[in-house]
Amino acid sequence: MSNQSYLPKADRAQEFMLFAQHGWADTAQDIGYLARSLVDVNTPTYVPNLGWLDTWLTIVPLIDKVETIATEAISTYPQLPLRIVGHSMGGLIWLEVLNRHPEWWGKVHSLVLVGSPVGGSDLGRLFDPLAMSPLIARDLGKNRRSIAEAIAAKIPTLSIVGDLGNNTDGTVPVNCSQFAYANFVRLQGLRHATLKNHPQVAAAIRQFWANPEIAPLSTDIASYLIAQLRSLDLTEIDNQNFAKAKVYQTYGKDVKLWTWQNPFQVLHVFVSVGEQCLYSAYTGWQGKTKLAIVLKKLAVIGSYK
Repeated sequence: MSNQSYLPKADRAQEFMLFAQHGWADTAQDIGYLARSLVDVNTPTYVPNLGWLDTWLTIVPLIDKVETIATEAISTYPQLPLRIVGHSMGGLIWLEVLNRHPEWWGKVHSLVLVGSPVGGSDLGRLFDPLAMSPLIARDLGKNRRSIAEAIAAKIPTLSIVGDLGNNTDGTVPVNCSQFAYANFVRLQGLRHATLKNHPQVAAAIRQFWANPEIAPLSTDIASYLIAQLRSLDLTEIDNQNFAKAKVYQTYGKDVKLWTWQNPFQVLHVFVSVGEQCLYSAYTGWQGKTKLAIVLKKLAVIGSYK
């Protein structure tokens, strides 16, 4: 095994090639174990090691490196479909690679994102709220949901998340990993770092691979409310402050829109169905006016329900 690939030694027919990508502040070791648990020794498997220190800098050189490796692999095995698994930032890297290469989309059997902050990491935005830092926080805080949805509308995609409670894996909020057309699996009790090499994750991937499909769009009122709020690029967070919120509008019997303003005048918004909070986010002072306008529009919709 090298840092970047597990290549078959025997000249036997292969069914696909696998790309598995580690994330921020990590190396290829753990996700390499996950990759090996998913395939046999005859499967060409690429696990690029991007370098622990380099993952703290900027994402573009990391994207370039994965793109180069993938280009060479596709040239080596032009007949094989691709299966892709990315943990955390590794999933974001592959969204960017696929966004650069729509001509590859027809070759991709499936895309699996594991704990990937597709909507923009709240921690990244906390450390770099103005997106001006030359380091990785700016890149992790970027909202890639439009890229992910365009890809997931064409490539069967699965988003796997862990949930320790309060709708978070301890690092990435569950909300942040959800996007249209993607299938979704929530694994209770699994921490962010644990997701990169866990039997439950492997089992979820195998199950998806057995029947990869593009998920239909949800048309219920809660999904509509969340989509409208997501159009504002709010910072999506966990649910720990939901208990402090007050009902802003009710839709039918079960769906509610909530708001809460913290002592620093930061406006938070929540969507719940029954007793379960499905969505939590906040906006900085720059977006407060836009959020207030959208909330008023959503309140009018609620008055007709």
